[in-house]
Amino acid sequence: MSILGWALFGAGVRFWQLGIEMRPFFARRTALGYPIFASISGALGYYLEGVETRQFALLEARKQSLLAKRKRAAEAEAKNNGGELVVAL
Repeated sequence: MSILGWALFGAGVRFWQLGIEMRPFFARRTALGYPIFASISGALGYYLEGVETRQFALLEARKQSLLAKRKRAAEAEAKNNGGELVVAL
């Protein structure tokens, strides 16, 4: 979801909050809450997308490390068994 999507989610939460409280949606007193909720949600969404990207990169690096380790173990096993290479993926 893009930052705009997160901001719209924040504004929607503000609508929901005012609806639960049965307060007017577009009163002068409550108008300031929409940009505040949208900016907080947008910032949180931006942060979470960065976290997700870093986690995927970390998982991919760990996956490659484990695959290389598995390949080395299979090669060592093949060397000990007389040259028969069995790789289980």
